[in-house]
Amino acid sequence: MKKLSIVIPVFNERALLPKVLERVRAVQYPLEVELVLVDDQSTDGTRQWLKENEVGSPGTRVVFHRRNVGKGGALRTGFKHATGDVIIVQDADMEYEPSEIPSVIKPILDGRCRVSYGSRFLGRMPTGMRIPNYVANRLLTLMVVLLFGQVITDEATAYKAFDAKLLRRIPLKCRRFEFCPEVTAKVLLAGERIHEVPATYFARTFEEGKKIGLRDFFEAVHTLVMCRLGLM
Repeated sequence: MKKLSIVIPVFNERALLPKVLERVRAVQYPLEVELVLVDDQSTDGTRQWLKENEVGSPGTRVVFHRRNVGKGGALRTGFKHATGDVIIVQDADMEYEPSEIPSVIKPILDGRCRVSYGSRFLGRMPTGMRIPNYVANRLLTLMVVLLFGQVITDEATAYKAFDAKLLRRIPLKCRRFEFCPEVTAKVLLAGERIHEVPATYFARTFEEGKKIGLRDFFEAVHTLVMCRLGLM
């Protein structure tokens, strides 16, 4: 039987992480599942909670960074520890609906593609997304279309699933939130097509713990251009 690795980068999510893991584990998956949790040097009690509650849990790998390196760095660590045939990213907050993971990975399992994204802009519109974030997301997606020639609707979605063999061949260098533009650019440059399915999204505010900001928009633009030029 094939295995799914759900890679969860974690940084200061003590309040929401237990609920996220409960929701992820409640899903009925069509294949064996492992969770790969990477704590990126949390300072809010998350680290201790993971040590007390998740280390040694069946089907779960927990990795602790000795220093904070950012979401992209945590994901690269998680991918190295993942042993599944399919890998999907799950954020450690409640902005996405874990029950939709099977629909995101289904096109890969069916052999229709090797990369599948859960798009926040297919079907129902995102809930609570601020206008600046909406505009930034649409601009980045338009850049992908213009620079790489594939029409997609959501470059920055967190729900990204990959055939594991393909993902391991992608030379990722990301450290922060530039993971999204880098992996998108590099799978398209590798000749892959990105399949999209609808994904439900509930945006949280900075007060609630949202971490991505304006700096990350410009970093994403830079990453897309550098990848297109073959300089990254």
